[in-house]
Amino acid sequence: MIDHSVFENKLAIYYTLGCKLNFAETSAIGRQLSQVGVRKARSGEKADICVINTCSVTELADKKCRQAVRKLIKENPGAFVIVTGCYAQLKPQDIASIEGVDLVLGSEQKLDVITYLDELKKKDKGHIVTSKTSHIKTFVPSCSQDDRTRYFLKVQDGCDYFCSYCTIPKARGRSRNGTIDSLVAQAREVVERGGKEIVLTGVNIGDFGRTTGDTFFDLVKKLDEVDGIERFRISSIEPNLLTDEIIEFVAGSKRFAPHFHIPLQSGSDAVLKIMKRKYDTKLFRHKTEIIKSIIPDAFIGIDVIVGTRGETDEYFEEARQFIESLDFSQLHVFTYSERPGTQALNIDYVVDPRTKHTRSKILLDLSDEKTQGFYRSQKGTSRKVLFENTCYDGKMHGFTENYVKVEAPYNEKLVNQISIVTLGEFNDTQSALRIQ
Repeated sequence: MIDHSVFENKLAIYYTLGCKLNFAETSAIGRQLSQVGVRKARSGEKADICVINTCSVTELADKKCRQAVRKLIKENPGAFVIVTGCYAQLKPQDIASIEGVDLVLGSEQKLDVITYLDELKKKDKGHIVTSKTSHIKTFVPSCSQDDRTRYFLKVQDGCDYFCSYCTIPKARGRSRNGTIDSLVAQAREVVERGGKEIVLTGVNIGDFGRTTGDTFFDLVKKLDEVDGIERFRISSIEPNLLTDEIIEFVAGSKRFAPHFHIPLQSGSDAVLKIMKRKYDTKLFRHKTEIIKSIIPDAFIGIDVIVGTRGETDEYFEEARQFIESLDFSQLHVFTYSERPGTQALNIDYVVDPRTKHTRSKILLDLSDEKTQGFYRSQKGTSRKVLFENTCYDGKMHGFTENYVKVEAPYNEKLVNQISIVTLGEFNDTQSALRIQ
């Protein structure tokens, strides 16, 4: 058993790459260490412990992870270095071979970090503690606050979908979730901390209930009853799992924001089949149309991948035309990246890097056009804005319930408060609307 007194007054640095789920889990790791006396290092302080929570969604993400690890080792000589997250689960040897890394924890171990610290004794070589993907079954609750005003509540982990381009099931294991009662209790803790907005996060949140026999809709209804939370936002949810009853509930909800983030990935049915997605463009169109029919001012964000293997020029043009025809507010455009061990590597047709870049630019320009149009449609409307605490050039920003970014003169009294405003013209950078 480790003597916890060895951790007292130690300083830690936490570095997170990737998704909001990772940020929530890093926060949970930080709470574990704080409970045994470890304090988060302030700016300029050298750390005794470095925790890096990694991502592996693309080849570039892997590269950024390695760079971050080496940078923290250089900046904090002698620190005990722990690396965890998806890249650590998928390629533990790559991480362990970096000089200065002491401990590599897989997805099943990362939220029980104290167990593996071995009294912070530096190692000659990184010690690896991981489990086979089939053994990753534990759901550990996590909730974090970002540097603005939102909290991110982990409601689900893992994925039972095996899309041809994706390694997430190998990195995070099968779908699992917390209980509704435990998640409602965490939401109430956010209220006690003064939080006003919670974003529900996970790998495949629409699949909630796989381990408890509930549904995501059951969770949504219970969270809507939590007094003190002004807003819940649903993060990325698969179109085949975004049921019409969820959309209808949000339309009349007390607390769930009219904001939907739906992964499309491709607007070509042929490419969707190649990707092994579980829907087609007809279903996707239905989801966007029903949202707009009952919540006309809803914000709809869409994920798209360009340049995947098998995406011919004809398939991309088909996808572009379909996407352009949709009534949405913003695209999140990702460039396909080869992932070792994925089924996509068996597809012969490969898109060259220049073509990927061109396609990405086309969709990003379309996204800008759609976002500007959505913002213009909101001018003159009265909205509830939750203002954030950052001040830049005398200005503060916040977001409406339907995710319009709003700019106003900085006023400390408005931070983390809901203010009813009338939306005016674009700001100087065309990135937000001023208040009238």
